[in-house]
Order: sequence, then structure tokens, then C-alpha cells
Amino acid sequence: MSWWWVVAAVIAIGLFGLYLSMTAGRLDALHKRIDTSRLSLDAQLLRRSSVALELATSGGLDPAGAIVVAEAARDARTAADEDSSATDRADAETALTQALSVTLDAEEVAEVRSAPGGSELLAELAASAQRVQLSRRFLNDAVRACAQLRRQRLVTTFRLAGHTPWPDPVEFDDSVPVALVAPSS
Repeated sequence: MSWWWVVAAVIAIGLFGLYLSMTAGRLDALHKRIDTSRLSLDAQLLRRSSVALELATSGGLDPAGAIVVAEAARDARTAADEDSSATDRADAETALTQALSVTLDAEEVAEVRSAPGGSELLAELAASAQRVQLSRRFLNDAVRACAQLRRQRLVTTFRLAGHTPWPDPVEFDDSVPVALVAPSS
């Protein structure tokens, strides 16, 4: 065997190792992006529940609606503070979204806007709800990209993901109440 073959084999093995190293680096970067996105989503969810709680206690909502929104916001915060499962957290966030959607119809929004500081609270709630949507979308995009990379044969064969748990997408109703995004009259 010629020394050229040995050099070619060493170069091929080196290039293959470089490819595996780059793929592992990409996978690590995706896992970091997932962690960062998850923290961002958590912060946005806490902000949304804080604004919803502030709206409920502002006196601008009717008493029944204020109680519904306050309880849903409190449950969402409690689910975030405890070591509850992702399903419990998603259920609590969906309940908050539904409480806001049911409570904040067009008439209620107009009434809250007419109260002192109501417009600012509603604008802040709409902005925080939109940031929740964006944060969840970024997280789920990162999870999808990571899962796609982890399904590749080389990644599974060489166990490039190590012992990192499989990333799960976050699914819950994060729609913004229609009356909040409708142009004010």
C-alpha cells in the first residue's frame, strides 16, 4: 500500500471527524437556543399573567369577569412557580387565554378603555399576549430544528446528542383576544 493511500485515509477520517464535530456543535447550539427560548417564553408568560392580574384588580372589569381573570392569572402564576408538569402549565395558560377571550369582548374593552389608565393596561396586555405568541413560536421552531437534526442517522449512530433529553414543543392556546387587536372606535 502506497503512502498516498495512508495520507488520503487520514485526511478522509479527519474530514469525517470535522463534520461530526460541526454537527455536534450545531446540535449544542440548538439546545442552547431551546433553553434560551424556553426562558424567554417563561418570562413572557409571567408578564402576561401579571398584566392580566393587574387588569382584574384595576376595577375596570365587571366584578364577575374580574374574578374569572384573576383566578386564571393566579392559576397560571402558580403553575409557573411550582414544579408542575408541562401539561399542567399549558392547561393553566390556555385557561388564562380563554378567560381573557371570554371576558374581554368589545363592550368590555370599550368600558375598560374609558376608565383611567385602562387604555394603557389593555395595550400592555395586547403587547404581552403577542410576545407570548412570538416566544412560543421561536421555541417550537428551535425544537423542530433540533428534532430534525437529532433524527439524522449519523447523529443517532454516534450519539452526538449525548444524554440531553429529547426537546418537547410547547402547545397551548395563546391567541390574543379579538377585541384587544380590533381597532378602537
